[in-house]
Amino acid sequence: MSAMAQVSSKSQVQITDPPIARFLFSDVRLSWFWLLIRLYLGYEWLMAGWAKLFSPVWFGDKAGVALTGFLNGALAKTAGEHPDVQSWYAGFLQNSVMPNAVIWSRFVVIGEILVGAALILGVFTGLAAFFGGFMNVNYLMAGTVSTNPMLFVLATWLVLAWKTAGWIGLDRWVLPRLGRVLSPRQVKK
Repeated sequence: MSAMAQVSSKSQVQITDPPIARFLFSDVRLSWFWLLIRLYLGYEWLMAGWAKLFSPVWFGDKAGVALTGFLNGALAKTAGEHPDVQSWYAGFLQNSVMPNAVIWSRFVVIGEILVGAALILGVFTGLAAFFGGFMNVNYLMAGTVSTNPMLFVLATWLVLAWKTAGWIGLDRWVLPRLGRVLSPRQVKK
């Protein structure tokens, strides 16, 4: 049997991480490194959402106008031999997002602010990073490169380091308490 796989007495196989992965993603000594990445990423998301919150074309009385312009730009990138926006995603944008641009516009703003705040506070870091990465992927699929590839990579790293990325933050106290509430309890017979 390899050093990577161990069999317990109940025939369950556990695959252990290699030492470098344990160091990078599970060792609290690197929590300062993840703090820097988390704060940068959180700041980027919070500022993007904050600016939109006070923009009438994103969240105000003209909500949906900016998103509609963004969507029209994305839909224009569906032509050619190698389009920037795939036809199936364009169909989603045209049939689901465009008719509901006001609601989606507000979702974008609230999502960016929540992801940014959660990352800065270090609460539910892995979940916040996942949803930040999910937004980055959607922006990329809509044909917008900008900083999205870099932000997606950083978000992915934070998802991998979820156990220690929030160690210098609220996760240090929230996750253990939440784990006690959600963990399975043994029933006495």
